[in-house]
Amino acid sequence: MATTAEIFADRTGRVRTPGSEETAALDRATRLDTSLGDPHDPANPHGLTALFAADERREVPAETERLLAESGLAAELVPAEYGGRLTRADLLAKALRPVFRRDVALGFGFGITSLFATSAVWAAGTERQRHDTAALLLGQGRAAIVHHELAHANAILRDEFTARRTAGGRLLGGRKDVIINAARAGAYVVYARTDPARTPRSHSVLLLDREQVARGARHLPRVETSGMRGCQFSGLEFTDCPVPDDALVGRPGEGVALALRTYQVNRCLIAGTVVAAADTVLHSAVRAATAGRSRPVAARRRGPLTGVFADLLACDSMATVALRALSLLPDRTHVLAAAVKYVVPDLLRENLEELTTVLGARGYDRAGSHYGALDKLVRDLPVAGLGHAGTAACHAVIVPQLRALAERAWFQEEEPPPELFRAGADLPALDYRLLSIAGGGDFLAASLVGSAARLAEVRGVGGQMAALADLAEGFVTELRALREACRTLPPLTPGTRPDPAVCVLSDRYALVLAAAAVLGVWEGQDGSDPFLAAPAWAVLALTRIGDRIGLPVPDLPEGCADMVLQELVRRFRAGRSCLLDGTVQAH
Repeated sequence: MATTAEIFADRTGRVRTPGSEETAALDRATRLDTSLGDPHDPANPHGLTALFAADERREVPAETERLLAESGLAAELVPAEYGGRLTRADLLAKALRPVFRRDVALGFGFGITSLFATSAVWAAGTERQRHDTAALLLGQGRAAIVHHELAHANAILRDEFTARRTAGGRLLGGRKDVIINAARAGAYVVYARTDPARTPRSHSVLLLDREQVARGARHLPRVETSGMRGCQFSGLEFTDCPVPDDALVGRPGEGVALALRTYQVNRCLIAGTVVAAADTVLHSAVRAATAGRSRPVAARRRGPLTGVFADLLACDSMATVALRALSLLPDRTHVLAAAVKYVVPDLLRENLEELTTVLGARGYDRAGSHYGALDKLVRDLPVAGLGHAGTAACHAVIVPQLRALAERAWFQEEEPPPELFRAGADLPALDYRLLSIAGGGDFLAASLVGSAARLAEVRGVGGQMAALADLAEGFVTELRALREACRTLPPLTPGTRPDPAVCVLSDRYALVLAAAAVLGVWEGQDGSDPFLAAPAWAVLALTRIGDRIGLPVPDLPEGCADMVLQELVRRFRAGRSCLLDGTVQAH
């Protein structure tokens, strides 16, 4: 089993030392990865062959779930102050990646869905609610989140429950057909409508013990889905089910606000974990491009491979910065979290299409373990990202903020602390109670402007650094254009859908934030990883982001794509991930 020192050793033998909490999280992730075994071993009961077969049968991989339970993975979902191991969201993502690397559905069904449910308890619950919830999860129980209905709703976000006030509490009623882990959860966290009016205080959060509401609940049949088939989706129906007053989480009418606050963590975690699944697909594509070849990778395959590698590093940069910001800047992350939630899945969907050109029909061959991950992730990713409904919800966060950001934040704020971008830097613990949705500004836009200013002196001198400087200035120019466009936006009337043209502005802005994260992570390198410290990957990543926006981008400098391809092949042969941390993986 690789040690943390080996994970962080570069090719010259030097070792960079992460903070103690990060060291512990990486060690736990390494132990879990080792316990799960070689994902490509067909005899491994926790490998891709077994997981593909369970998915085909639409079954939960019970043996692997038992291993995860025995490993104590549930403790990662419980804050340390209540007996668990959760200290920071970025470290939680690292701890969960060995699971997501193998199966997104397994990561949701066994892992983060319970955290999504209980986040409202960690943010606003009473001490008793927090201790009871911690005891449930640490005892291998699960919690299910029961969403309120949203606009553009898909099956998961359609329908909701109502809770009518009575003398002794509330009566819960309604039906919802698609809930992850409804049949297996020991607790339900319900975002119930408590006011028929369409106001920000229309919903409240209720923490329900399964046994306490058993008499008023009816479990509905399992629902089959096209993606994440290893999760158990089923429904619940309540008919005048009594709910005691002490089930209320936070204050009456606080449900929407709690959702907006806590969904920041959920959105960033989805992005920070699904990249591990895409990493598996990229590894399979490199295998297809290099298997049986003594000569270099064929020219027709170089573009997709290097491009997707650069995109994965960009996605990981954006997700990691957002996850770290939840600890360092908890009152200023809600807009970034929404941008991350739809930029990363969108880029990954494009990446899967590109990798299809490398894998061909093999990407859909699940008889073996080396290539079928593409087929599964193509189906799982839209469900994990909640599809169009998830994108619409993120637009609903960003669009109302655009005018205020243009008028009061862009080109006016100071840069964030450098620890935001430095791997191994010690950060404050994640505290759900500090998460905010009021104001917040835009620290990544400020970072972008600062990065471009520092690079300005190398513009025009040629080479990769000059290309990086030109790209940075191009994104600053795009931010200026966005400022002018967004300053004139009319106020958005509550309850109305934003104009599609404004959603386009939101999309452009979100990609600018992705570029800012890439530059920040590149600048934050300490030199211990020569590849990440060199500008080639950042140049390629920013070029691809700029192309998506339609910015004029410089030609790639000579040797840039070759350097990225060489690193990709080197990581594949060494069994290292294609993400920022480049961790050694079981293989």
